[in-house]
Amino acid sequence: MAAALGITSGEFLKRFSRVIEGRRSLNEHETEHGFDCVFLDRTTQPGKALCRVYLARPTQCRTWPFWGDNIRSARAWRAAKERTPCPGMDSGTLIPVDQIRILRGQDDADNAAAPW
Repeated sequence: MAAALGITSGEFLKRFSRVIEGRRSLNEHETEHGFDCVFLDRTTQPGKALCRVYLARPTQCRTWPFWGDNIRSARAWRAAKERTPCPGMDSGTLIPVDQIRILRGQDDADNAAAPW
């Protein structure tokens, strides 16, 4: 993500992340929707939530919305869809459960190996 923004890794970590329980997390800011990632843009195109570093986003973001809290029930899925207007939720190509498991496993592996 640092390269996508044209800054050093050190500068990126200092400006856009913090340590929570011994791990790095991207900064967030409070909005009417709750706490949004510092790179989530809800103003450029009203009604849409756009990532400013989409092509360089981490695996955790690539696996959205298939996070455990979101897929535990149909109600949780609907709540996530309301909070974050992800255009891919309930539309587009259906992603098989096996592929979702692979994506989530990759996120776990990336988290174990990265400063995040």
